[in-house]
Amino acid sequence: MKKYLMILLAASLALVSCEKALDKKPLSEFGQDAYFRTAEDLQLFSNTFYNNLLDKTPYTSQSDVYITGNLDNRIRGGNNRLGPESGTNWTRSSWSDLRKLNTLLASLNQCEDETARRQYGALAHFFRALIYYDKVRRFGDVPWVDKELGSADDQLYAPRDSREFILGKMIEDIDDAIENLPETKYAYSARANKYAALALKAQFCLFEGTFRKYHASDVYAESFKDAEHDYTYYLDLAAEAADELIKSGKYRIWNNGKPNEDYWNLFASSDAITDEYILSIHMDAALGVKHDGTRTVMSNTARPGMTKKMVDSYLMADGTRFTDRPGWEELGFADEVAGRDPRLSQTIRTPGYVWQGDKTGKKRGPEFGNTITGYHPIKFAQPAGLNAEFADGSYNDIPVIRYAQVLLDFAEAKAELGTLTQQDLDKSVNLLRDRVGMPHLMLDAANANPDPYLGSAEYGYSNVTGSNKGVILEIRRERAVELFMEGEGRYFDLMRWKEGNCFNQNLLGMYIPGPGEYDFDGDGTNDYYFYVGTKPSTSLKAYKVGPADASDIEIYLTGTEEGKGCIDALHTIPHSFDEGRDYLYPIPAKERSLNHNLTQNPGWDDGLDF
Repeated sequence: MKKYLMILLAASLALVSCEKALDKKPLSEFGQDAYFRTAEDLQLFSNTFYNNLLDKTPYTSQSDVYITGNLDNRIRGGNNRLGPESGTNWTRSSWSDLRKLNTLLASLNQCEDETARRQYGALAHFFRALIYYDKVRRFGDVPWVDKELGSADDQLYAPRDSREFILGKMIEDIDDAIENLPETKYAYSARANKYAALALKAQFCLFEGTFRKYHASDVYAESFKDAEHDYTYYLDLAAEAADELIKSGKYRIWNNGKPNEDYWNLFASSDAITDEYILSIHMDAALGVKHDGTRTVMSNTARPGMTKKMVDSYLMADGTRFTDRPGWEELGFADEVAGRDPRLSQTIRTPGYVWQGDKTGKKRGPEFGNTITGYHPIKFAQPAGLNAEFADGSYNDIPVIRYAQVLLDFAEAKAELGTLTQQDLDKSVNLLRDRVGMPHLMLDAANANPDPYLGSAEYGYSNVTGSNKGVILEIRRERAVELFMEGEGRYFDLMRWKEGNCFNQNLLGMYIPGPGEYDFDGDGTNDYYFYVGTKPSTSLKAYKVGPADASDIEIYLTGTEEGKGCIDALHTIPHSFDEGRDYLYPIPAKERSLNHNLTQNPGWDDGLDF
């Protein structure tokens, strides 16, 4: 709670003087009629939305490409997905915050400042669209509430409105935000502006368009089969919103001309790089507003790791496919990560990695006690010497909306519509590749030779068809690489693409070629010893390796040949995905017991019959 209050205070201090912020009496001491009189009243009241509704912590959302030692219930599947009532996130982007937003909107006429009324009304509409984006992608149809409800209000027992109706209201809200939010680029990108609203519109319209396209013939199509608009309507809106932002020229893909550093530096920077961050969570070391990002990857608390599937999807530095190389499945660590897209070595530790700021220059390879897959993340880790590796010690700003995602949203929407051109790729995806010195994505070449790895049920996405299959797969590759570990984007990408099968795929780590000594940090000396049988006499860090059915194993491997295989740390934890049920969360039984008009989502049986 202290952390959240400090974030709120920091947001307030960014725009008003310390004295004015601290002199303000709480709303409860005034009564609602006496408040909302000035621009400052509206600002202070709305500051809580940034704190309550934006994700403030990196490394918290697992998927098929990123896991930790405690596998997420969404990936475990089965009854684990039910979890506690709060675990369904029915209260995420909580209804109480929605009530506050509606209070603000209903009270705007008390402010005599017309400019402030427009701006903070637009901000409330921005956050209301954000709340409903979160709810629609989790639950589908939900009740639409656009007024402050009292305890006796009949609307508390309203049924679920259709997603078509909800999306229409979201578009009304976000269009108002686009028209009336300032164009100002705020310090640290810590406040929403017109461009954040354009980006949000592109995001949720892309989600809806692709969800309707890929779920057109399954149980979820029932909620939009008779809708006024089809999937192309939403994809057109997504492309238009993203293109408007691109044409504004207000943001760019930031770089300092250092392709082997710039991607990592973007996320390690203490202050948001406002050339690229459109909206961010501002941290402040002096105020104690911090997060746990660096410690997460520097200690054995969570043991996060990239999966082998993700590592294998990175291209070679020359633009060719790693998975076209003979024997790619069984390459040792040093060989598999050599000569790859530079973003790989700026996202996980690879041989030669030196923690930036470490004056000793010590090379650090993956630490198997700190990563469950052997692919050890470094994205969002701050440089040495800042004491960021201690609990809640990190203070680099966290991206909420980044220009890179806008470019990817634009390219994907156009590709799914079938209107993508090479020029479109050159002003979107290829700008991301330019930052790290990667060859450009070429439309005709991609479609002429779709990647069999990315198109496979074993490793990739099996639902993509049509003449644009190749480029759609490549845009998905680029999205996974560029946006790795940023919020919950990956999980919901799989939901909208109808690719829940990815959670049925193997969640494996690096391949161990056999027992023996290994140099993982690239300093020329061996640092790990993997063995079978009796532990050898060695000064190296030694781990006993073997198949999942063996005993006394420290690192479990796939396969049956002694000492060879991929790390399979989660072999005892089943994971599954139910195609007829798991694309939406269940409506919590507690909520349905209170409101009998709430129907349950397809495939879920909560035992209630009314």
